[in-house]
Amino acid sequence: MAIKKLILDLDMGVDDAMALAYAIASPEVELVGITTCFGNVRVEQSAHNCLAVLDLLGRPEIPVYLGADRPIKATEPYTPPASTTLIHGKNGIGGASVPASPYEPVGATSADGNAAVDYLIDAARTYGPDLIYVATGPLSNLALALERDAAAMMSIGRVVVMGGALTVPGNVSAGAEANMASDPEAADAVLRSGRKLTMVGLDVTHRVVLTRRDIAGWTGSGTMTGCAFASMVEHYIGSYEMNAPYLGGCALHDPLAVAVAIDPTLVGALGCNLRVDLLGEYRGRTICDERRLSDPDKSALVALTVDAPRFLSEFKTRMARVLG
Repeated sequence: MAIKKLILDLDMGVDDAMALAYAIASPEVELVGITTCFGNVRVEQSAHNCLAVLDLLGRPEIPVYLGADRPIKATEPYTPPASTTLIHGKNGIGGASVPASPYEPVGATSADGNAAVDYLIDAARTYGPDLIYVATGPLSNLALALERDAAAMMSIGRVVVMGGALTVPGNVSAGAEANMASDPEAADAVLRSGRKLTMVGLDVTHRVVLTRRDIAGWTGSGTMTGCAFASMVEHYIGSYEMNAPYLGGCALHDPLAVAVAIDPTLVGALGCNLRVDLLGEYRGRTICDERRLSDPDKSALVALTVDAPRFLSEFKTRMARVLG
């Protein structure tokens, strides 16, 4: 079987870093590029974090493309709220000291600053059904690419988004999950576009939890990579101990999305048509579109169950492989 091509769209925080490591450790896919977005940090920091972590993982040749720096309807660049900075640290990777990469992201000097959309469309035209695209932050780049060339984006073999919550409360409000709430208009445009996708949201990501015991061996490996990732994740777990102690560790949001993109059998999903609330107290909430409930064609698969033991076993094995 031919190895699928993979593009990750990252707002490079701590769980994005683990998702990137998981992808690199996965022989089923070839990571051909990374597009970046605002979210856990500003987009420039996201891109430089990606480059630094790629160096750390021994894959500096993978290109990183600068993407959206703000929600699609915003007039000013996005700055993450204090609550997000508390979770991911000021530098987005838990305050870990990771050497800066000597490379620059593609598009750093372009006129509109968004090389990610151009790259994504070109990759869609090149690889079509052999391409997997995983977005772990706001859906701004995907919405802009769909607006510019819907035919190319419809040709992608598989699209997985980490975000949303259908059967559980949100994590930034009673109804809204952080990625969807960061650019609700983009998320709504994507979910109404007809582009088939899988939504890996809080319904399942809060069921796959990494503990301090799980990462103890990362520092013990004695490698720079293992120690750096341990530092990142220790900070991340600490934020969960303050904000969601009932979980017993940190949720593996973004790594689960990558794992599901590689192996969809990890989750059980409900087919439905979704929309995003854009007004009022529920702004950012993902919910079934009442006007399309009876449509026979469902554009979204919403993950509602997860084989947590199997995923966690795979995650630990692959992280041990890539962290040395």
